[in-house]
Amino acid sequence: MKAYKSGVKPAKNWIKFIVFGLVICVLFGAGLFVYVSRYYKKSLEPVNLQSTEDINFTLSEGMTTPRIAQSLKDKKLIRNATSFTQYVRSNELGEKFIAGTYKLRQSMSVSEIVNILTEGKVATDLFTIYPGSNLTQIKKQLAEKAHFTPEQIDKALDPGRYKDHPALVDLPTGASLEGFLYPDSYQFIAETTPEDIVNQSLDEMADALTPEIRAGIAKQSLSVYQGVILASIVEREVGERGADGQVNNNRATVAQVFLKRLSSGMKLQSNATDGYPANFDTYNISGLPPEPISNVSTSSLQAVANPSATDYLYFVSGSDCVTRFSNTNEEHDALKSAHGVAKPEDNCQG
Repeated sequence: MKAYKSGVKPAKNWIKFIVFGLVICVLFGAGLFVYVSRYYKKSLEPVNLQSTEDINFTLSEGMTTPRIAQSLKDKKLIRNATSFTQYVRSNELGEKFIAGTYKLRQSMSVSEIVNILTEGKVATDLFTIYPGSNLTQIKKQLAEKAHFTPEQIDKALDPGRYKDHPALVDLPTGASLEGFLYPDSYQFIAETTPEDIVNQSLDEMADALTPEIRAGIAKQSLSVYQGVILASIVEREVGERGADGQVNNNRATVAQVFLKRLSSGMKLQSNATDGYPANFDTYNISGLPPEPISNVSTSSLQAVANPSATDYLYFVSGSDCVTRFSNTNEEHDALKSAHGVAKPEDNCQG
């Protein structure tokens, strides 16, 4: 009779099992690599090869690559924002984008779009007013880009020429057009006058100041003009998108902070008013500045009209471009120590 042997299976069986597992992993990894490579290549192709429609795309000064990618995706000009960002970074093109308004098409590949945006092939028949621009910057644009004379520009920016315009029904007597020239791209041909551009911009502002926006601003115990002033500060304080390029709720929460400070009698202490005259310096004055500090976008108006249901008193944008909120000055100082404070060169607006 043979003796019964118990114990561990021969070692060679374990070796076979390990080798089999490694082979499976390698095959899976190879398959995944092929899939990702094909997906990446596909995502760089045109969205619609048959499209012949021009789509205006504005690239603002300081926009980060993720924000550019997401904006292109929002306009359905690219298939995938992450792939666009990867393409730009792998080709070291992130520092070569040139601000301006471009005419792009869905029939363009990512490489074609990037070439246009980095070579500065701007649309010559469009005049762009950028978000967060003030009248001084807009005047400079009208002179340098549209070649109007100072006399023509000053005449066109006289509010009295547009006193019956619906966008200006809330403009106080003696106030300038600061804050009311809506940021967008406007048709520009040889016959275009500066008044034509101002009228187009005011038309857009009238559309932005919807009955819902006006009612929301009134709900915050502000006049519409005060709402535009606060929206201009929000516009310059924090971008519509986060560091990842995605739209977030930061503007609505920043508006909540400022509104709570106003109602509590605290100073706004907004860095957006740095460099302005003393009567605009929100670290010294109480309440709002006397007029807007820049133009405003719909998202900033909506933020003031519909602030977040939060209860913060402080916020800071770190050097990583992430905005963080807190309830006490101690928490605020701790966040600044931990994450730094964003500088202009960090390009956190976008």
